[in-house]
Amino acid sequence: MAENTILYIISDSSGETAQSMAQAGICQFPSHKDWEVKRIPYVNHLEALKEALAEAKSRQAMVMFSLVDEKLADFAGQYCQNEMLCFVDLMTDMLKQMSRQAKEAPLREAGKIRQLTKSYFNRIEAIEFAVKYDDGKDPRGFLKADLVLLGVSRTSKTPLSIYLANQQLKVANLPLLPEVPLPKEIFEVDPKKLVGLTSSPERLNKMRSQRLKAMGLESTAHYAQQNRILEELDYFYKIMKALKCPVINTEHRSIEETAGLIIAKLSDIDAK
Repeated sequence: MAENTILYIISDSSGETAQSMAQAGICQFPSHKDWEVKRIPYVNHLEALKEALAEAKSRQAMVMFSLVDEKLADFAGQYCQNEMLCFVDLMTDMLKQMSRQAKEAPLREAGKIRQLTKSYFNRIEAIEFAVKYDDGKDPRGFLKADLVLLGVSRTSKTPLSIYLANQQLKVANLPLLPEVPLPKEIFEVDPKKLVGLTSSPERLNKMRSQRLKAMGLESTAHYAQQNRILEELDYFYKIMKALKCPVINTEHRSIEETAGLIIAKLSDIDAK
């Protein structure tokens, strides 16, 4: 029976990235089935490193280490050389070459990739929030949101909610209709989290007519008529006044530009 080929992975973080690289290498040896991989994560000080290396030596293992601390990486490399252990330093040469190319010293902070991963999951959570609480589907979302967008139809509430979700903001939105009473939750939201969106009657008429055509409906329907739009806008401004809500006109502005104004507004509030 063939002996196992033993591989120790030593990392100052979770070691998941190093293990993925090890698995990618192992896949290149399909006829060799006897790999034993042991991962030792969160090795952040010399005593822990010495202990991990001594264990690897006792089993004559190959060592792969991912250590951003230069002193720890140097110690691990020197130890493996002295004890004649096969080893791969995953970080040192890469950081040196990247530093040379970027003309900047690396941070040398463990776990940075996990911080990036957290940002990714925050974005996903915010996008799911925006979808769940789009168009006032569930009024409970207003009290959980970082921001609530209010406006008549065709003022870019939904695309703005999704765009801002990619900035890790949880956004709910509510279409305002004269016939539909405001949910009581809106009056419980911190006014600093409310933003109204509007546009000109002409722009709204054009956008609504296009939407009706896309749906195979007559562009002259009540929804797109000028008197209906003016009625909705009149109601919108009354609500904005009652809520003391700032208003942004989305006409002639891209989603990115409008989102920038909203983010700036939130930043100003946070700074006060």
